[in-house]
This record gives sequence, C-alpha cells and structure tokens, in this order.
Amino acid sequence: MHIIVVGLSHMTATVELREQVAFSPNSIAKPLCELVAIDGVIEGVIVSTCNRVEIYASTRDIAGGIARVKRFMADYHRVDYERLEGHLYSYHSEAAIRHLFRVASSLDSMVVGEPQILGQIKAAYGYASEFKTSGIILNRFLHKAFSVAKRVRTETRIASSAVSVAFAAVELAKKILGELDGKTVMLIGAGEMCELAARHFIGSGAANIIVVNRTFERAERLADDFNGQALHFDQLPEQLHRADIVLSSTGAEHAVLLAPVVESALRRRKFKPMFFIDIAVPRDIESAVNDVDSAYLFTVDDLQEIVENNIARRSVEAEKAEEIVEEEVIRFYGWLTSLEVTPTIIAMRNRFNQVREAELNRTLAAWKDISPDDERRLQALTQGIINKLLHAPLTKLKQAGQGGRTDLYVDALCNLFDLQEPADEELAGEDQP
Repeated sequence: MHIIVVGLSHMTATVELREQVAFSPNSIAKPLCELVAIDGVIEGVIVSTCNRVEIYASTRDIAGGIARVKRFMADYHRVDYERLEGHLYSYHSEAAIRHLFRVASSLDSMVVGEPQILGQIKAAYGYASEFKTSGIILNRFLHKAFSVAKRVRTETRIASSAVSVAFAAVELAKKILGELDGKTVMLIGAGEMCELAARHFIGSGAANIIVVNRTFERAERLADDFNGQALHFDQLPEQLHRADIVLSSTGAEHAVLLAPVVESALRRRKFKPMFFIDIAVPRDIESAVNDVDSAYLFTVDDLQEIVENNIARRSVEAEKAEEIVEEEVIRFYGWLTSLEVTPTIIAMRNRFNQVREAELNRTLAAWKDISPDDERRLQALTQGIINKLLHAPLTKLKQAGQGGRTDLYVDALCNLFDLQEPADEELAGEDQP
C-alpha cells in the first residue's frame, strides 16, 4: 500500500486557479465519494484552503493513482487538464509523508509557523471520517501528522514570534503596558488590518473594542463582531481618553489624530499611559504625539523591523522543526512498509492457531480423565511449539518489510498455507508508528 498526494498551492498556482479547483466544505461529500470510487484509489482525504488544494490517497498503483487523481481534479472542476497539470505537484511514499508532516507543521505555509493550517487539515480529516473515505492507512497517517505538528510546536519556538504587522502591534503593546487583560482598544478605521489586529488583541486578553470610522455602518459591523462599541468619527476627540491602546489604519491623506487632542485625553486620564500604533501610509497620527508625556507612538516602520527580526528567528526554529519531521518520516515510513507483510504475519498466526486448537480439542475430547492443570499445561505446550515454529519465518518476513522485496515471500507463504487476509480490525492493532 502506498500514500500519494496531488495538489497545488500558493507556490505553484495563482489565487484565480486555486479558486477554480477549490472544494467547498458544504458539498465535500460528493467529491470525497467520487474520489474513492476511482479505480485504484482505496482511501481519500481532500484538503482545501485559500492557499492550497491537495488530495491525499492510498493506492496500490502509484503511477496510475497519481494520474487518475490529477484527471479527477480537472474533470470535477471542469478545468482544462493541460492547463491545470502544469501547476500540480505530486508525491508518493516517503516524499508524500514528508509533505504532509511539513504542511501540518506550517513549514510549507506562506507564513511559516502560522497555526491555522493544522485546524484546516483536522477539519478535512473530519469530513473524510464522517463520509468514511479514510481507512487504516490515512487514519493513522493524519493522526501522526497531528502529533508531529504538536511535537514541532512543543519542541521549537516556530510560532512564538510575530510575523504580521497586526500581531507585532500586540506584542509591542504587551512590552509597553504589560498584560492586556482589562485593557480598552480603540481602532481608528474598520478595514481588514484593524479587524485582524482586533482579533489578536481580544485573543491576548483585551476587554473592550471601540471602533471609530468615517462610515458609521462599517464601524458598527466590525464592533458587533467583537461585542464592542462603534463611534462616529467626530466623537474621536471626546472619547479618546477611554482607550489604553489606539491603533489607526485609515486611508486619509493627512493626520487624523493630532498632538493637542492626545494631550487633552491624557490629562483626563491623569496621564495614565496610552499606546499608539500607526500602521497607515501616509501616517494617521501626528509624529509630535511622541513628545506628549505618557504617550507612546509606534509606526508601521517600527513594527516592520520587529516582523523582519522575528522572521529571521523563525527560520532558525524551522531548521529544528525540519529535523523533527525527518525523524518522524523515517518512523512512519517504516510502519507503512511493514504493512505489506503485516496481513501475512497475522494470517500465518491465525492459520497455525486454528490447526493447534482443532488438534488440541480433538485430543482433549478423547481424554476423559484429564485434570484442569494438565489441560493448561497442554495448552501452554502447544502454544509454545507454535511460537517457536513461527519465530524464525515471521522475523525474516518483518525484516523484509523494512525495505526489501516482500512480494516473493508473501506470495509463497499465501500459496503454501492458503492464507486469507485478516479483517481490518486485526490490522488496526498492529505496531503503531
């Protein structure tokens, strides 16, 4: 059994093409069921995010499986195959395992270390489990990917440093003001950057969000998302004193917050510190604000320097993460290759035990006066003989499963002993990676 992956990502395709081949979670049952109906595809999981679309499958035919999955992606979305094929990548066996472990650990993300991708893969696996398109191989594979990602986050600091301007603003606020629990954040503007910053601030303990915007309806919508308060733009001077942190990101052509307004607000606060973050270009907050007592002003350039330093730190941590991934790839691939011989090993044990039990039962049925102790001794004796007879051939078979050719061994044993493959439940309990 082999694992394959076929997909495209932000590194190989434009957002327009990624959108064309994306799978909606609201209608994922249909493509999942069609995927596992493809000849040679045994199990399947579809991962579809804004930055990547990938299909993971188990198959006995690597080349055929990859070709059919590529064709499935094109046909399902009615995209020209030749156009799509040039943007697709495919991996199998060790390379496929390494790819998923890196993706789940956010080593293949646009922003290395971002946590969202792991949740997205878990959601994709949840759909495959719900619609029963994943089985022994992919179940174990996905769960292992989750544990590898957890190990990377536990043993490295790959996600500990801000690599977005919005998150850097939160980190900087913590350094100036300490913990953000109970703090009030005022957003001047209601765009995407303000929304992202609000999420980071709330996630770090901020208690209140106030949104000030020239279009009051947009301010209301954003404030509602965080159970906050919306203000009209002309209310800014009289309400500024309420904020511990002010983040401004508007499209204004001139400063919207001047030093005298800030000084007035600080007097009302009895000069309790205020933290100002200006991520607008051109700047929203007058540079003279930095000269006001208890006012701390930082611009997008200050934040960008933090981001660049943190990206460098993440690169060092990513190297450690890659070493962890390689360890886990070797371990999991060893388990996967052993599955080629596992059904035969189980079938051999079953067949020998069936013979042992049949012959023992026949003997015991004719042995009228045997004591319970003697019966137990006889059971142990026959089981010991079976174990010793099987030890050498099964050891050799396991060794063959660690990279050697297994087909000759497996075919010979199955023909010689007329072995039947065990049920899935028996396989599921075998050695885990």
